[in-house]
Amino acid sequence: MLLYLMLSLSLYKIPAVFLDINHIPNYFGKLNLLYSQMVLSEENLKKIDKLKAKGKIPEHVAVIMDGNGRWAKAQGLPRVVGHREGIKTVRKVVETSANLGIKYLTLYTFSTENWKRPQTEVSTLMQLIVKSLKDETDDLHKNDIKLTAIGDLSKLPLDVQRELYESFEKTASNKKMTLNLALSYSGRLELINAVKAISEKVKNGLLSVEEIGERTIDEHLFTKNMPDPDLLIRTGGEFRVSNFLLWQIAYAEIYVTRKLWPEFTPGDFLDAIDDFQKRERRFGLVSEQINNNEQKIDNAKNGSITAD
Repeated sequence: MLLYLMLSLSLYKIPAVFLDINHIPNYFGKLNLLYSQMVLSEENLKKIDKLKAKGKIPEHVAVIMDGNGRWAKAQGLPRVVGHREGIKTVRKVVETSANLGIKYLTLYTFSTENWKRPQTEVSTLMQLIVKSLKDETDDLHKNDIKLTAIGDLSKLPLDVQRELYESFEKTASNKKMTLNLALSYSGRLELINAVKAISEKVKNGLLSVEEIGERTIDEHLFTKNMPDPDLLIRTGGEFRVSNFLLWQIAYAEIYVTRKLWPEFTPGDFLDAIDDFQKRERRFGLVSEQINNNEQKIDNAKNGSITAD
């Protein structure tokens, strides 16, 4: 095992210090997602209380975790170090989300396009996923967090699939929050699959063309059992959605920060929530309609009325 780790590290030309046996477990890292291993600062806990007092906490937050590689390059380190640091940020964001009362957190973990990256980087990412699942599923379960994933999971290595499905099964009944990983995910592929499935039902007489509506599409997406994201956060400063939840983010509020993912702190996440709370979500309506009739917001969000 030690020889295997040394060979993997050498592929990235990692400095000799990382080959110290005391550094190896930390290098490949635990995902360390939960409260038992991290306590939010008093300042952030106070900020959470203030945000919750306002009452407008997004039910579903989606995150494009961008900047691991750029962060590592800026430090003069190999990309894999950026992924390790990014895992620490995942842990902080999951903890903060659960404390806030967010019900769904979707993290853009690995896209279909990411398969085109150097094979050594892809292999290391898959190893990190497997180790994280092994290390953290029990803690997820203890903290009442359900783990799910969306994407073409059949493309993942068999050991990743095995660990994923074991984690799904163990945490299936948990209620506090759903941590949803987008793995081997493509928004376009998701829509293509939905169109094919709906077309097959029409072909077989199970569905008429006239019956097809937004809800029909929703029911054939990977996210069919989840509400659409209220807030999309992107780190790294890029203003694009990168083929992520293309249908679902139609009315999501979008928050972009220049901070690279390994630099993104609980305080930064709370700033995004604070910004979200200041937005007026109209769903195609005008301000007067929102102020006069909250029911119209729900109707517009569900696509049951035509806005002015």
